[in-house]
This record gives sequence, C-alpha cells and structure tokens, in this order.
Amino acid sequence: MILAHPPRPGELLLASAGLASDWFGETVIYLLDCDDDGSLGVVLNRFADSDLDDVLPQWAPLACQPPRLFAGGPVSQNGAVCLARLANPHEEPPGWRRVVDDVGLLHLDTPVELVEGAYSELRIFAGYAGWKPGQLEAELLRGDWFRAPGRPEDVFVSEPLGLWRRVMRRLGGDAALMSTWLSDPDQN
Repeated sequence: MILAHPPRPGELLLASAGLASDWFGETVIYLLDCDDDGSLGVVLNRFADSDLDDVLPQWAPLACQPPRLFAGGPVSQNGAVCLARLANPHEEPPGWRRVVDDVGLLHLDTPVELVEGAYSELRIFAGYAGWKPGQLEAELLRGDWFRAPGRPEDVFVSEPLGLWRRVMRRLGGDAALMSTWLSDPDQN
C-alpha cells in the first residue's frame, strides 16, 4: 500500500498509543527533511538531560522560552540542531536554511553577533529522529503516527510538555479521544 500524501517538511508527527512504551511515547516531531534518502525531524516536547548553558552557553541567551536544550531524538545526541524563526520573513540571514515559511534551520557555526536580532525565536535540540527510505511511510501505514500541519507556535511553544495533548485535541476524532488517555496504557 502507498500513502496518498507522502510526509513533507513542516509537518508534525504525533506518536500513537502503539508507541506509548517506546522512546517516542507522547512525542511531537517536526519534520525537517523528507526525500529519497529518508526523513528526519526533531522532537518538540522533550527536554534533554544537559543544560543549554553548559553545552552551548553563547546560544542560551538567544533561546526562546523555556531556554532549555531539547532532546531532538535518539540519533546523534551529541550533535545539535537549531531551529529559528525569522524576525523579518523577507530576509534570509547567513547560516539559515528554510524548512517552511519563516521557520528554518540555523547553522550553529554562524557567529552569534549575526544571529542577534535576525530571529524572533530560536530553539536548540540535541540529536534528531531519522528514518531510512520507506521506513517512515511504513510506520505511517501501520498507524504509529498521527499527522498534522505544523505551525510556528508548535515549534516554539513556551509550554512544550503539554504539546502532544494540545495538538491531538486540535486534530479531533480518534486523536482527540486519545489525548485524554493516561500515560500508563493499563489505566485507560
């Protein structure tokens, strides 16, 4: 079976009940790239064990609320991915690559002096979630993920720990019902 609509950058993936005991339980992933080489994204609603001040102190003052390091996924957790929202959507500052609209990837080798004032919001993730070609599509067909259009406010939400439930309710239907479930599947 083939998906009618393949995954695309800027889309959200929301873990279904089948992933409750997995690393991805109740996660919201923002897709960054989807092509013939596979797909990758970052988890928007899980904090990393390390502090942003300890890992990238020069970037900590630029991070939006909460100014924390996020656990972007189980792949390359010693690496960092930065998402930033343009302050002026008609400009493309150095070191920035558009994902969708005014949200994009910011290369962390960019001098901080060039970053200040160029972005309205910025968030840093340790690691990422990745899928080899066809893997994400198979997981979608199996029902492991719900899909939703991503919004900038999802990426830079000030209360990320409740994001999964809020977006599931926004989807309505079975997803909204699942948003009321308890984290322990045996209690549902």
